[in-house]
Amino acid sequence: MSGSRPDWIHPAFRLIEGEESFGWADLASLPPPEGGVLRADRPSRVLAALAAAQETGQGILLARGMADTAGWKPGRGFSITLESSGTTGRPKRLRHDFARLRGRLRGVAGEGARWLLTYDPGAFAGLQVMLTAAAAGALLVAVPAGSSAGSSAGGSGGSAGIVAALAQAARRHAVTHVSGTPSFWRAFLMALGGADLPLAAVTLGGEAVDQPLLDRLAERFPAARLRHIYASTEAGALFAVADGRAGFPAAWLEEAPDGLALRIADGVLEVRSPRAAAGTVDLEGWLSTGDLVERRGDRVLFAGRLDGLVNVGGVKVSPEAVERRLLAVEGVADAAVVAVPSPITGHLLTATIVPAPGADEAVLRVALRGATADLPPAGRPRALTFTDHIPLSAAGKKSRKGAS
Repeated sequence: MSGSRPDWIHPAFRLIEGEESFGWADLASLPPPEGGVLRADRPSRVLAALAAAQETGQGILLARGMADTAGWKPGRGFSITLESSGTTGRPKRLRHDFARLRGRLRGVAGEGARWLLTYDPGAFAGLQVMLTAAAAGALLVAVPAGSSAGSSAGGSGGSAGIVAALAQAARRHAVTHVSGTPSFWRAFLMALGGADLPLAAVTLGGEAVDQPLLDRLAERFPAARLRHIYASTEAGALFAVADGRAGFPAAWLEEAPDGLALRIADGVLEVRSPRAAAGTVDLEGWLSTGDLVERRGDRVLFAGRLDGLVNVGGVKVSPEAVERRLLAVEGVADAAVVAVPSPITGHLLTATIVPAPGADEAVLRVALRGATADLPPAGRPRALTFTDHIPLSAAGKKSRKGAS
C-alpha cells in the first residue's frame, strides 16, 4: 500500500489484538491478500486488506472457516464479498458495495471509547463493529481465535474458552462498548460474574432478543445505552430498537425509519432496503428475511426462522419459539432447543439448560415442564439436559444445523 490512510479510518484509531497493538501505520505495513481472497481470521488483516483493495479498486472476498474459494472472481471495482454464517444451512456468498456496507456509519472521535470485538471479523456484524470503531477513532479490543487465550478451552468462536477470554480482555481494557448476539450476552454475563464493567453502550444483534435478557442487561448495566440491531448479510444494516422492548414497533409497518419499507407476507418479514446486497431482492425491490414474525398489539415480535421449522409428527414446530419460553423461566441462565431425528415422528425436540448460579435443578425441571405444558405435544421437549455452558458458533450463535 502507498500508506495513504483511507477516510474511514480515523487517525486516532487503535487496535489491540491479543498482545499486539496496531495503528494505521502498522496496518498499512501488512501484506495484501493474494488474488483478493483473505482468510478473515484477524481484524488487523481484514482492515488492512480492505484498505488495500480500496486503494487498488479491487474486489475482495472475506472467507470464513475452511470455505472453498476456488472459482471466486473479484469482479470490477472495489466491492466486498461476505459469507453468511450458515447457522441453519449452507453459507452463501454475497457481494456488497462498500458505501452501502458502511450504511450510515460516520464516526466522530469518542472520548475514551473502547470497543470489544465479539464477532467473527469476517462476518457482517464483525465488519460493522470494526468500521464503527475505526471511523470513530476508538480503541478496538480483539481476542484472536487462534491465540492461546482464545483457544484455552479447546473451543473456537463463541465457545466457553473464547467467551472467557473476551470477558478477561473486557475487564483488562475497561471496555465501554460491547456488541454481541443474545446468545453471546448470556454467556458473557456468566463469564463476567460479579466483575464491574463501565459499559456506556450495550448492543445486541444477529439473533432475536427476548425480553428477559433485555431486562437482565438493563439491570446489570443501568448507565449503558441499550439497543438491539436488526441486520443481515443479505439485507445490510436495517434498523435499531432502543426502547428496551423486544421486537419492533408495529407502526414501522406503515412508516419505517432510515429509508426502509417493512411488511409481513405469510408470517415472514420482508424488507425493502437501499443497503441490500446485489442480487438478493425481487423485481419490486423486496427481500424475504426468512424471519417469522407475529404482530401483538403495538409490537411485532420475532418467532423464529422459516428455515428453522422442523416436522414433529406432521406438525411444524419452531425450536426457537420453544426456547424463548424456557429462557423466560426464573433460574435459567441460558437454553438451547434443537430437533433430533426420530424414526417415528421425523424429529423430537430436546432442550439443554444452563442453570443460573444457585438454582435447584429439581425445582427448575418442574418449572421448565410447566413452561411448555400448554403447547401441543410436538412442541414440548422430550428430554431436558443440564450443562454449564452452551457451545456457540464462530458467529456467536447457537447452531441449528441438523434440526431440519
